[in-house]
Amino acid sequence: MAKLHVKKGDKVQVITGKDKGKQGVILAAYPDKERVLVEGVNIIKKHSKPTQASPQGGIIEREAPIHVSNVMLLDPKTNEPTRVGHQVVDGKKVRVSKKSGEVID
Repeated sequence: MAKLHVKKGDKVQVITGKDKGKQGVILAAYPDKERVLVEGVNIIKKHSKPTQASPQGGIIEREAPIHVSNVMLLDPKTNEPTRVGHQVVDGKKVRVSKKSGEVID
């Protein structure tokens, strides 16, 4: 299982693919599949049968996961895409923005 450079709640930008340039918050991360679910990105149309929960059924638009290599974390200071580094601060390993040197979490 790979360790991802982003996690749930991070603000990211899509850097390649049909949704290039779009920004959104990570709703879910799937480290075993190396994929993330980003809000408002990679929208698919899902056909659903009427069920007890949704008696209407029909075509539902929802997000599908995209590969983690296609997203870049946004720098908290400049709001631009940045690579992620790691540093030990006060005995704790934290993520650091490569652009501004700002601690991310």
